[in-house]
Amino acid sequence: MECFEVNILGCGSALPTTRHLATSQVVNLRDKLYMIDCGEATQVQMRRMRIKFSRLNHIFISHMHGDHCFGLPGLISTLGMLGRNGELVIHGPKETETYLRPILNTFCRELPYPIRFNHIAPDQHELIWEDRSVSVYSIPLKHRLPTSGFLFAEKAKEAHIIKEMTDFYQIPVRLLPSIKRGEDYITPEGERIPNGRLTRPASTPKKYAYCSDTAYYEKIVPIIEGVDLLYHEATFASEDAARAKETFHSTARQAAEIARKANVKRLVIGHYSARYEELHTLKKEADEIFPGTILADEGMTLTV
Repeated sequence: MECFEVNILGCGSALPTTRHLATSQVVNLRDKLYMIDCGEATQVQMRRMRIKFSRLNHIFISHMHGDHCFGLPGLISTLGMLGRNGELVIHGPKETETYLRPILNTFCRELPYPIRFNHIAPDQHELIWEDRSVSVYSIPLKHRLPTSGFLFAEKAKEAHIIKEMTDFYQIPVRLLPSIKRGEDYITPEGERIPNGRLTRPASTPKKYAYCSDTAYYEKIVPIIEGVDLLYHEATFASEDAARAKETFHSTARQAAEIARKANVKRLVIGHYSARYEELHTLKKEADEIFPGTILADEGMTLTV
């Protein structure tokens, strides 16, 4: 069965704690892996969660704060030691390449695989990558420096063949791809067999939106409207709303407000401040606005 999952590697904020690790996620869509942000200890978490390094070909960096990118040098080096030879694409603001080039020149001169940087404009909502499985769009966020969220939109799957019907009409195998794409079948006698009799519709494509780091920002609502799963930062509780405003972060209540306004199906919050040893207050605040809010945790895997 084809999957669309989000693996939470780290969901803490900038100050390290023993409770949570720096931000990183891996999206698994149809067995292709896409990393979002790469804080410290990301590669260790990949080991713990048994995520295959070899299937990771794209890394998306939201912004140039260390808790979202300090894990890149170690991960890049490890991929080389594992014998990687295929291209690795790093999508992020142009400063991502400025940061990594000296490190690559110092520590990774004999890297056995190429790295390509795809510079994105954090202030633009646009398509930044697509393949046969997914289209990835940038989401302009509101933070202390240019920051982008990411929208992963699954591409429509082909219809499912009803084997009993194709066998009944003795449809040649060479015609099955066109039938999966929606064409009718014309029998040797000239009879038209409607496609709907030969196929079942594929499941509706899913969408996942990642929004961290950001202050409360209603301009993202039309972009993330109706997504199946939204990850929105909730660094602070409402009692620390002044601090959230000062640092361009969100409270749990504000994250829930965005989810409610955007009519998303499910909300998961994370990027917790180190000041909170317990997270029940954050969940309670979010649940009051968006019931069923999920608290992110390291090692968690969510099906989109």
